[in-house]
Amino acid sequence: MAASDPPPGLTVRVRLFASLREAMGWAEQRLTTAAGTTPASLWPQLDPPDGEALPATVRVAINQQFADPATPLADGDELAFLPPISGG
Repeated sequence: MAASDPPPGLTVRVRLFASLREAMGWAEQRLTTAAGTTPASLWPQLDPPDGEALPATVRVAINQQFADPATPLADGDELAFLPPISGG
């Protein structure tokens, strides 16, 4: 890669569930983002209605495994954001 080439990007499949899906108005998108992106740094790019930072109550899953929001994403990952779940 030449010094003038942009850093390689990665494509991820982003999924929103339950109230997040309803608030954002979509359930799934494929996004291209910069290498080194984490779920926490990607969240503001999704234009969330409640502000810029990933809420502490939102869980993150990468490839169907719960993960830390600071985990770097890899090309082809499936990233899911899950709201707090209550039940009874």
